[in-house]
Amino acid sequence: MNAEVVVVGGGIGGLTVAALLAARGVDVCLCEREANVGGCAANFDKFGYSFEPGFGLYPMWGEGEIHQRVFSELPVKPPEVRLHEPSYAVSLPDQSAVTLTANTSAFEANLAAVFPECNDEAIKFYRELEELAETFRQVTGKTSDFFDTESPRRLFGFLRSSKEAARLLEAGRQRTKEFLGRTSFRFTRFIDTQLQTLAQATSESVPYLYAAVALTAARSRMYGIDGGASSLANRLAESIEQSGGRIRLNTPVLRLAYDTAGDAVGVDLLSGEQITASKAIISNLTQWDTYGKLVGLNRTPADVRQQLKGKRGWGAYLLYLGWDDDAARRASSNRLLALTAWQDGTGFSPENDQLFFSSAPDWDRRAPEGKRAVTVQAFTDVDDWFTFHTDESDLETKDQQMLEQCWTRLHQAMPHLGDSIEVIDTATPRSYYEQTRRKLGMVGGLPVDSCEPHQSYLTSIPNLFMVGDTVSPGGISGLSRTALALANRLTKA
Repeated sequence: MNAEVVVVGGGIGGLTVAALLAARGVDVCLCEREANVGGCAANFDKFGYSFEPGFGLYPMWGEGEIHQRVFSELPVKPPEVRLHEPSYAVSLPDQSAVTLTANTSAFEANLAAVFPECNDEAIKFYRELEELAETFRQVTGKTSDFFDTESPRRLFGFLRSSKEAARLLEAGRQRTKEFLGRTSFRFTRFIDTQLQTLAQATSESVPYLYAAVALTAARSRMYGIDGGASSLANRLAESIEQSGGRIRLNTPVLRLAYDTAGDAVGVDLLSGEQITASKAIISNLTQWDTYGKLVGLNRTPADVRQQLKGKRGWGAYLLYLGWDDDAARRASSNRLLALTAWQDGTGFSPENDQLFFSSAPDWDRRAPEGKRAVTVQAFTDVDDWFTFHTDESDLETKDQQMLEQCWTRLHQAMPHLGDSIEVIDTATPRSYYEQTRRKLGMVGGLPVDSCEPHQSYLTSIPNLFMVGDTVSPGGISGLSRTALALANRLTKA
């Protein structure tokens, strides 16, 4: 079988680039090992519930933003989205809380009340974030992805002055911690908890530019998708097929296919079939799996192998819960980021100190009558789920222990839940591994520690490219920006 472009993996990144290329007339074939598209963003269905395996909040769906730009090229309509206002609340161990709202006056008053020890500094911190984020938005409105810019010098053409461009580049190298010096420990933990959720890392390593974009978007530009991210995946798949592209489900790819000169010419399937690619091969796998499974370690340059050894992501432990609809309607917030311990004097421990509670809104009915579908997500060290088990009973014990710990912390943060909520199921890094074969079940991308402009989709093989959360920071919006940048490169748009 022949195609111009072969895409390996039907996650959001692979689907987006395939949809864009197909809409532009490129002959695309997408191969997905599972029976459905969506990858780790696919919903989990059980007992009449359809659970979204994530936070359920998505930025960049506004007028002129990345998702609108993508769907403006496609022959299908985007899924229904609605702005969440407020986005979520952050609860702190002392029972105080900050609501992330677009109402600046209310938000600043909330900050001042919760952080009286540094109220002026906290408000100043957020005002300066907003100024920097606005400059960044000027750039992303004119180029497909700041982080995939070929050369930093190109940024100067996107801005009104070289001073603004220089400020962006500088902020991409500075650490957020540098700007928290005059705030309190409590406020720093408030910021760290959000950055861990949004960037998989804390203010110690997250670049100031990334923090500005993520934290300001969290206040006023978060949306929910009707049906969850699975709806987005299904619309993109529909677009691929309407544009003449091909999607082959239940089709595991074994490796890249090479010619006698050693050049990549396509992919070999587990079935023994080969699909040739005359223009490009795009991997929607992780960086580890792109090189370890597709390229092959014997063809991976030594410096790339060394880089991959040093990269590490978090795992996710999920509780899928059913919540009484009446109780949900009485709640002040359906999305809560809970910091459950300060850990003053010690390092921040995401696995033990925080979790995110996300309930489907009343307009997104993904549960039996009278119920809401709720996902609670906690960070977990992936090694704990793969290295110490002697048999399945060990895994079950670990799962039960994690469930009990999260359940206790959840009710401490949200005592009003009482008996209005019940456990339907859980998911662990092992669950993600079995579903997607991602290395150690790591999801959510790599910790964000760099904003240096570069072309993240490039690999050591000239006609092999990558899209996915391990090369694109920023969640689904980051995947979409990189997919658009890659589609532009392959079609010279």
